Amino acid sequence: MDLNLDTLKQEILGYLEHSEFAVFRSAPGGLEGLPLVLWDAERYPDYQMFLDTARKIGAKMILFAAREFESPEIDDAVDELDECDLSREERRDLEARLRELRMHEGVTCSIELAFDHHARMYVYEIRPDWYDEFLSIGDEISVHLPAAGGTEREDDGSFGYFSNN
Repeated sequence: MDLNLDTLKQEILGYLEHSEFAVFRSAPGGLEGLPLVLWDAERYPDYQMFLDTARKIGAKMILFAAREFESPEIDDAVDELDECDLSREERRDLEARLRELRMHEGVTCSIELAFDHHARMYVYEIRPDWYDEFLSIGDEISVHLPAAGGTEREDDGSFGYFSNN
């Protein structure tokens, strides 16, 4: 879904400000490595439903993180693209797709809300379709990057310095 996450971020922060929750401003991707249970934001995109669930189980603190899409992410993708063994047409296609994404620089690309319950982090994360497209391009590039030994490396799902969650 292509939402305006800048507007949604302000709405969520306003809602949280008037709620009984303590708000901890966490770093985006800070939950990596923890046992997570992800909210089905595709079918239930309403963050208030997620926060109602937190309220009903007695959560007192909500972790909030948002990240903006920055030009170094695209620059890193272009640099990695230069290392790939791709046909001229594949390269042009990926370069064009990356160029189109530059219009989103400075725009919020991810919002995460989370709460702890019984040693698990329950997470609501939402991203616009254009950012999922960027992550998909990163996956395509990763598949074609040479490994240290000179052969192509397997896709480990990592790309740059951001989370694929």
